[in-house]
Amino acid sequence: MKPDRRTPLAVLALCLPLTLGACDIGEDYQRPETPTPKAYLAPAAQASWPKADWWTGFGSEELNAYMQAALTDNLDIAAAVARIREADAQAKISGAALLPTLDAGFTPTRSQTPVTSNDKSGNTKPVIGNSYTAKLSASYELDFWGGNRATAASAEAAALASRFDKETVGLTTQSSLADTYFSILSLQERLAVARSNLKDGEELLAAYRDRLAAGTATDLDVAQQESEVAILAAAIPPLEQSLGTNRTALALLVGKLPEEVSTKSITLAGLSLPPVTSGISSELLARRPDVQYAEQNLIAANADITVARAALFPSISLTGGLGYESSALKNLFSANSLLWSLGGSVTQAIFHGGALEGTVEYKRARYDELVATYRKAVLSAFIDVDNALITAQKAAEQEAAQQRAVDTARRAFELSQDQLRGGVADITTVLNTEKTLFSAQDTLLQNRLAHLEAVVSLYKALGGGWNGKA
Repeated sequence: MKPDRRTPLAVLALCLPLTLGACDIGEDYQRPETPTPKAYLAPAAQASWPKADWWTGFGSEELNAYMQAALTDNLDIAAAVARIREADAQAKISGAALLPTLDAGFTPTRSQTPVTSNDKSGNTKPVIGNSYTAKLSASYELDFWGGNRATAASAEAAALASRFDKETVGLTTQSSLADTYFSILSLQERLAVARSNLKDGEELLAAYRDRLAAGTATDLDVAQQESEVAILAAAIPPLEQSLGTNRTALALLVGKLPEEVSTKSITLAGLSLPPVTSGISSELLARRPDVQYAEQNLIAANADITVARAALFPSISLTGGLGYESSALKNLFSANSLLWSLGGSVTQAIFHGGALEGTVEYKRARYDELVATYRKAVLSAFIDVDNALITAQKAAEQEAAQQRAVDTARRAFELSQDQLRGGVADITTVLNTEKTLFSAQDTLLQNRLAHLEAVVSLYKALGGGWNGKA
């Protein structure tokens, strides 16, 4: 948008014949062109959008309860709701400039005035009197250049943006809560595996010590197993620390104290895994609240340019007053006490040191910045979905492969137990195969958590269950 080089007074001369009509010095908002992919790189099994309560697809009543608690008690969501009220109030304030102002006043006055007498002595004596004034005053600034309308439009766009921001905050909170909840379940299971593994290592150490006493094992065998037990024991505190950290994070997400939050011993395998779906790519932008938020900011910035340009041109105001003034209250509303006034003013900025022109340049630069921000939000939306789809699919494949590894390890453990009972294998072989099974199970739990988190990321990338209306 090129600056208008016409002098403000020349533009005024052109617009005056329009009387109270407005001169359009702004430009209508046009959505920036952005590329839209025909399809995602990783097509989903189905083409549908998440439902509003998408988290119920995981089949956890406890998770459902936490989600409901977050919707009512999460402090980030509460702050976002307050920002909506702030923006609505600001829009109301900005829109007031489009209407006249009307004020009423009543002023009773009692005063004393010294008056010089007419005699030769020149004495003065005070005159005491009353005065009563009742008046209505009105003023109105003609929105000749559309600056006030643009200010109101900018505030309305900001109010809409605050609603999209609230939806973005809500979606971020929901996805964070789901990830945190799944991490807690995973850590609880991993701790159980780690403690069982430690117990297994301690039993193996005891067996080596017995063999050392019997002369069938060496000091090196015992020392190696003692090192292995120490390693197994050292793996437990980090898991306990991570579990505690995730529990406090869950408490913050639902707006509770940590002592008020607890989780049941639910296994990840007991959760359902919703099918991976992607929806239709061309509809994604209408479902992503962050994209809608970026566009509303862009609309507001476009209106702000008009506001800045309007300041370069004359402002035209009308003022009027109607009232009564009398020295006696009983005569206040008589015809002889009537007073009125009507006036107008035209104010033209002449020299402000380049401040007004600089403001226009700043608003245009801000608009260009937000155009880039909007385009990045659009591009990121499609990339987020592609990444989430690929991650979810590959996480599912990795979990399936690790499940086969666990099945194989369990088969080996069961065979070693059979051989122990048949006298073919010793306790060392059994405990080693058990340790391998525990390790495979721990890896499976991590893979399963990654799969769940990938599905949550996909829901977030698709805009969650938001229907595109704030």
